[in-house]
Amino acid sequence: MMWSNFFLQEEERRRRRRRGSGGGLRGARWKRGPGLGPARRGPLQLALLLAAVGTTLAVLAVGTEFWVELSPPRPNGSSVCQAAHLGLWKVCAKRLWLQDVPPGRPTCGPAQLPGEANCSYFKFFTTGENAHIFQRTTKKELNLAAAVLAVLGLGVMTLGCLCVIMVLSKGDEFLLKPAAVCFSLAGVLLLVSLEVFRHAVRGLLEGATPTAAPALEYEYSWSVACALAAGTVLLLGGGCFLLLALPPRPWKAPCLQRGDGDT
Repeated sequence: MMWSNFFLQEEERRRRRRRGSGGGLRGARWKRGPGLGPARRGPLQLALLLAAVGTTLAVLAVGTEFWVELSPPRPNGSSVCQAAHLGLWKVCAKRLWLQDVPPGRPTCGPAQLPGEANCSYFKFFTTGENAHIFQRTTKKELNLAAAVLAVLGLGVMTLGCLCVIMVLSKGDEFLLKPAAVCFSLAGVLLLVSLEVFRHAVRGLLEGATPTAAPALEYEYSWSVACALAAGTVLLLGGGCFLLLALPPRPWKAPCLQRGDGDT
């Protein structure tokens, strides 16, 4: 009887120990780090707002087709004229009424005027064929490179936004440096995409048939302005996140050490 009571007590103690260790593990597993204070949350939200503005401008630029407008000379003896505008993904040929074109303009346009538009996606994304615009041939390698760089920039921006959301929601400040890298890299990719697209436009204008191709005037439109602003704002946002990721007042510790050495 005595031995049975002893074994029962030992078994009860072991159960209690297992329950206590399990509760400690569960508590340690669900324990969260300290949240962000108001002094840190405010600058982070401002930097996130700056990055959100850059992201919105980038999405607007990449999704629209007003990167460049092509305008042939005004025709004589006709009431309509042809114009075109294109972006990273598609080209739009447009028939405009001459009565809507400004009187002092020597070419047809601008492309924002009301008219009959015929838009089509570039075939080099599917079949690999070049597009022909006003008897000129596109440089599909440059166009493809510009589009791929822009899409990569959008993907990197998404990763940066996820990092900042994790910082604000769970207080994981170690993600500030990856966010800074993501937004800065996205800005660089957009600016490089703009430069590649500029070379693609120059290659399009130079790829004319020598005899029948009409003279063309070109001008960059508001989508390019959005992409340029987006790249600049994203670089600024990445710099802000990098400054926030630095330790506060890094010069404080050396000053304190020097002061202790003097005493």
